[in-house]
Amino acid sequence: MSLNLEEKKAVVAEINAQVASAQAIIIAEYRGLGVGHMTQLRAKARQSGIYFRVLKNTLARRAVMDTPFAALSEHMVGPLAYGIGSDPVAAAKVLYEFSKGNDKFVIKAGAMANLVMNGKEIASLAALPGRDELLGKLLGTMQAPVANFVRTLNEVPARFVRGLAAVRDQKQAA
Repeated sequence: MSLNLEEKKAVVAEINAQVASAQAIIIAEYRGLGVGHMTQLRAKARQSGIYFRVLKNTLARRAVMDTPFAALSEHMVGPLAYGIGSDPVAAAKVLYEFSKGNDKFVIKAGAMANLVMNGKEIASLAALPGRDELLGKLLGTMQAPVANFVRTLNEVPARFVRGLAAVRDQKQAA
């Protein structure tokens, strides 16, 4: 069913709002992919906080026009699905993992602000640790010196108590 002009403007405005807060956009061709598989992908994308939608390329071009993702418009040819995410690694991971299991879902290109990437570069991006994992590593790194300092401070009275216990045991033995 064809969209009228007002509906098209609404779709472009919705996508433009998503693109404004996006860190990455990944486009993939889904030719020949079944509805069940697309539904699974939509669910995975939703769980990861990724805006995933099948769009007309002309509407997508209008939405990314005058944004840092404008260079991506030359790759918008054919039946494409768009993954737009505020976490570039999460978007790349979800779509790349899905493409590994479905040969009919092919990642064509992607973009981060002013940087267009091909499929191999997106695969490399997907191999990076995610935001939550990096935050966990950072927290562990920041917490390690404090934990070691506390263990060291705790060791002073513990060593004193062990010394007193050894003297007590020695006197009891004598």
